[in-house]
Amino acid sequence: MGLKDMRAFFTIVEEGNISHAAQRLGIAQPALSRQMKRLEEKLDVKLFERGSRRIRLTEAGRLLYDRVENILGMVDGTVREITEIGTGSKGSIRIGTITTSGALILPELISEFHQSYPNITFEIWEAEGARILELLDSRLIEIAITRTQVDNLSYELLVLPNEPLVMVMNKKFAFGESEDTVKFIELKNHPLMIPLRWKSIFEENCRKAGFEPNIFCVSDSIVQDLLMVKMNLGAAMIPISSQKLLTDGDLIYKRIVEPEMKTHTVVSWLKNQTLSTACRNFIELFRKKFISRGKN
Repeated sequence: MGLKDMRAFFTIVEEGNISHAAQRLGIAQPALSRQMKRLEEKLDVKLFERGSRRIRLTEAGRLLYDRVENILGMVDGTVREITEIGTGSKGSIRIGTITTSGALILPELISEFHQSYPNITFEIWEAEGARILELLDSRLIEIAITRTQVDNLSYELLVLPNEPLVMVMNKKFAFGESEDTVKFIELKNHPLMIPLRWKSIFEENCRKAGFEPNIFCVSDSIVQDLLMVKMNLGAAMIPISSQKLLTDGDLIYKRIVEPEMKTHTVVSWLKNQTLSTACRNFIELFRKKFISRGKN
């Protein structure tokens, strides 16, 4: 029993007579009658009680109607879902992100995207940069958001504009002559918290300034670093945008200078991976919202 027979049978029952059903299906009434007769012969059962002006179902016909209604509903629903996924109005987007970039970028982006595509769902994985790229390589995620160097031979990239690194301090124990900046030499002897990804270049800059840094803690948890600074355990180096993660009057932020240190966020996806329409739409919004903003 094919879908064509199911739809014809269902339409006859819905319309109440073969004549109206034939008009709705766009076929001749005799042809529809013959189709139903062949269906009864194929099933070896009577589906309709003859002799009535309005269609009346036999017990077998009522059972078939219940089953066909469910089957056609599933078929139509599946076709609709596939179409919606194809147009990008439904589906799921899988994203891997480091803590700072994800916390600063994704809420605003997802909020705007959700207004246009309310039926899209998200899966967000959080880890350090190398692990995020591993998830991308294994296709557990479609989009990676990191601050690490990414190979553009294997990945498509969106590189956000550079942002300066700052030293966050407890206001009561702040150091450095300037209110807005701190020189590398002024970091000497102070306990410091440095993210692992910038530790090597930070130590190199300190040595060029003539001292070995007092690195109290190596940590990639920006929120944890901010809380430890609040407790006056030391000063922490973070991207300037991370100050939005903790609004606190006890903390001050000074841009690192002589030399200045900068970082940037990289959005990447596999070159040989076919992205879902929803994912492509999300990347396009990312491009318009953040890359265009950086050019202004």
